Amino acid sequence: MLYSLLYNLSDTISAFNVFRYITFRSFASFFTAFFTCWILGPYFIRQLVEKQMDQSIRTDGPQSHLKKAGTPTMGGTLILMGILVPTLMWIDLKNPYVWAVLGVTFGFAVIGFIDDSFKVRKKNSKGISGKVRLLGEFLISAVIVGLLIKTGNLSTEVYVPFVKNFYFDLGWFYLAFASFVIVGCANAVNLTDGLDGLAIVPVVVCTSTFLVFAYVSGHSQIAEYLGIPFLRFSGELTPLLAALIASGLGFLWFNSYPAQVFMGDVGSLSLGGFIGMLAVLTKNEILLVVLGGVFVVEALSVITQVISFKTRGKRVFKMAPIHHHFELKGLDETKIIVRFWIISILLAILSLSTLKLR
Repeated sequence: MLYSLLYNLSDTISAFNVFRYITFRSFASFFTAFFTCWILGPYFIRQLVEKQMDQSIRTDGPQSHLKKAGTPTMGGTLILMGILVPTLMWIDLKNPYVWAVLGVTFGFAVIGFIDDSFKVRKKNSKGISGKVRLLGEFLISAVIVGLLIKTGNLSTEVYVPFVKNFYFDLGWFYLAFASFVIVGCANAVNLTDGLDGLAIVPVVVCTSTFLVFAYVSGHSQIAEYLGIPFLRFSGELTPLLAALIASGLGFLWFNSYPAQVFMGDVGSLSLGGFIGMLAVLTKNEILLVVLGGVFVVEALSVITQVISFKTRGKRVFKMAPIHHHFELKGLDETKIIVRFWIISILLAILSLSTLKLR
């Protein structure tokens, strides 16, 4: 809204020409998002406490977690506010990719909000049925991806990282593939959200990496030089990604150990959907396995545990997801968190290296 007004004024007032540049609007979006979260955070947390929106702790988990009982949840709403404010101020709302990301993010946020509400109301760690939740997530993903394909704004090609100009076209099968990427990423982030600050930093790191991919793929000359597909709408994702990065840092201010607030499913599902949609829009669906390696390992640890217990009656890990396994082996919570952060940064650098290795 504000962007459109200032953009139009740039024809008569030369000083407003800066608003034509994605880089300037990205910086503006970043600081707007951070200070939105940082300023609203204390009030928002007090409201959650007053309304008794507290986290239910699993009794079968690490005993050290029992002291976290009573910590307010649904803090992901604060991140969403941090994204929404700069979006209305600095981003071109005519861009279909912006609407696609917002549609998945806030659609998944609604599912997460309902899930969190059930948990708070029932005072246990179980929310809505897993099947119902997955159905809603796949429906949202399929509708948005399908519309992009039908309008010609999204190709059905899948690019292979580390290899130049190597891709294959899935046709309409891409709809199912892309939906699986989005839903899988959302639930993997959801499983990772179990320790103070554990999920939000890898989310910020992944988003920072996608910010680079979105910017270079939206610039025709840079995309041609790097041998990556040129995506004319992806450049406008840059200020949106800057907003999420800053919102994540603003949330981390309150979520770092010991956490004053948890993001809840409203945060983890929406942010996971956000990242999954970015992978689809920037044509990095396969690379997401590397970039989001922390989330992938967390999800695989749960899948492995369930399959092993159902088929062999034995557990592979002391507890799943795998960060709980390390806790029960005696590692300090903060050490686990920081090591996962380090791994996430290393994977991001490896992912960025594909830009020159293609």
